[in-house]
Amino acid sequence: MATVLLRPAPSPPASPAPATAPAGRDTFVDAVRALGTVAVVTLHWLMADATWDGTSLHMGNALAHGAAWTITWVLQVLPLLFFAAGAAAGYHERRAAAAERGAEVTRAATVPSTGWARTLGRRVRGVGRPVAVLAVVWVVAVAGLLGAGVPAGAVRRMATTAPQPLWFLLVWLALVGVAPLLLRTWRRWRGRALAVAVALPLAVDLLRFGAGLHPLAWANVLLVWAVPFLAGLAYADERAAGRSSSPRPALLWAGLGLAVGSMALLVTLGPYPLSMVGMPGQAMSNLCPPTAPVVAQAVAQVCTILLARTAIERWARGAGRRPVAWLAGRSMTVYLWHLTAMFTVVGLDLLVLHERLPEPWGVDWWASRPLWFGAFALVLAVLVRVFGRFERSRSAVTGGAGHRLPAGAVLSDDGRCGPAAGGAATPR
Repeated sequence: MATVLLRPAPSPPASPAPATAPAGRDTFVDAVRALGTVAVVTLHWLMADATWDGTSLHMGNALAHGAAWTITWVLQVLPLLFFAAGAAAGYHERRAAAAERGAEVTRAATVPSTGWARTLGRRVRGVGRPVAVLAVVWVVAVAGLLGAGVPAGAVRRMATTAPQPLWFLLVWLALVGVAPLLLRTWRRWRGRALAVAVALPLAVDLLRFGAGLHPLAWANVLLVWAVPFLAGLAYADERAAGRSSSPRPALLWAGLGLAVGSMALLVTLGPYPLSMVGMPGQAMSNLCPPTAPVVAQAVAQVCTILLARTAIERWARGAGRRPVAWLAGRSMTVYLWHLTAMFTVVGLDLLVLHERLPEPWGVDWWASRPLWFGAFALVLAVLVRVFGRFERSRSAVTGGAGHRLPAGAVLSDDGRCGPAAGGAATPR
């Protein structure tokens, strides 16, 4: 279902943002993270497809039928989540730099002077607790299911799929670890840095398929996601410095058109499958490791959200204010537990009620989606209520909104990074 899918020298001090720069959380980044979280959950819940014959559990993918691949072009939003993660890292780096400058000037800063290594350490410790809780719960669940007589094969299948979203955390930590280096590269080379970031994974694919260097493809696990991550860093750096954080609309429209056209051309003429996530029976996946079409998708999605930034911010401050605020403090929990919620409902239906899931993409399947999604959401709400406290503890560890900055510094986001999608799920 989900594809299986950290500290360089401190960056040069950045100029403090002008007093007129907006303080507090960056509503746009929060909204992008929230929309990405919803897309991740929706995509994975749409994938639910399993059969149980009394002895063995077969897990398929409902999106492997008909033209369902088109959904992955829209709901595979890992690029948006890495963009939000990059923006959060950019704000964190500027906050750390401001804290160090304040300590040097006043010798009594409210935030202790720490290098990026210590900042990264706090981030690792912050995500470690929610992940450890998930692991413990699943260890207990596996023992309980086996003790209840559920066949070992079915238990193994669920237990190995539920933690697959954790791959995102590893890539995220790697990119956060080199964020100061990426930020220095952006500040020196500007748009050329983004152009090189896009070109590198394309070159890897060219060598992979043109020269037969297939093991090299795994470099794209970092290189592809570095594209939206660097775009997020650039956005945060420009905004915190009081400059325009978006390119000219004409450039964004051109980038969007070129990216979507490239996606269509690559899957039509190249060796790439139509789906942007891995599907059963496919010879290869566009997401494991990520490929050139995903690079194009990343460019398209970043251009789209920057073009829609004003509308997104207006929505996040109006009708979307409550869901965005709710997810801002719970996206890690939702990300970690949404597959568990789905497995719980599907498992009860197959193993306890002895029912069969509707045939994917049929009339009954579409008609039953609200009922199934409602059941998934109900179980997820309970899980978030129970385990969300560990994410709130994480916020305190990683320096949340209550973390004070030296005078003159601007904090536009609390630095947490948000959940993923695609063939996999995501964090914050």
